[in-house]
Amino acid sequence: MIRINLLGQARPRAPKSAVPLEATMQIVFALAAIVVAFAVLGITYYQQKSELDQTNARIASLRTERASLQQIKQDVDRFESEKSVLQQRISVIETLQQNRTGGQDLLQMVASTVVHVDALWLTSLNRAGNAIDLTGEAGSINSVANFITQLKGSGYFDNVEIKSATENDIVPAVQTYDFTMDATVSQPGAAQAKAQPTGAPQAVQRPMKGRS
Repeated sequence: MIRINLLGQARPRAPKSAVPLEATMQIVFALAAIVVAFAVLGITYYQQKSELDQTNARIASLRTERASLQQIKQDVDRFESEKSVLQQRISVIETLQQNRTGGQDLLQMVASTVVHVDALWLTSLNRAGNAIDLTGEAGSINSVANFITQLKGSGYFDNVEIKSATENDIVPAVQTYDFTMDATVSQPGAAQAKAQPTGAPQAVQRPMKGRS
């Protein structure tokens, strides 16, 4: 339906309502607060991101350093293992050298004691560690006693003890004795401290006769 204005007058317009100043200020403050909040959030974000980047870089550096230290530790462990093997080899060589030298010294010392005893011969010498077993023949029990005195006086032997001394009849016209004895070798350096001049041969009043 079409409406026609027959009066010829303009239609009055509704008056515009004015916005209060207080409401305008509140809107402005709200917008300013939003802007400030976004600015603070932005600054905080970039600060936190910078710290995070630094932390990540530090972690990466520490990981690299740890890898380097692990490699160094592996090298040190390998060197320690090689050192242990070399030390064992050196110990074996030193032990062999000591045994070789000790064997020579032992034979020389036994020989030097035998030559100072008349009518006595060694037939065997066995060594197990520091313990030695001696067997031999002598023209008399006094020779055996004199040999014991020489061994003790040399300072090279400890715990010299005779185990047996029996007359044999290998040569019927000659009186001889089979004997066995044992002793221990003194520790290195102790021989010189204990060495003393050999005294007079021990006298045995009653020679052992008979057979075992």
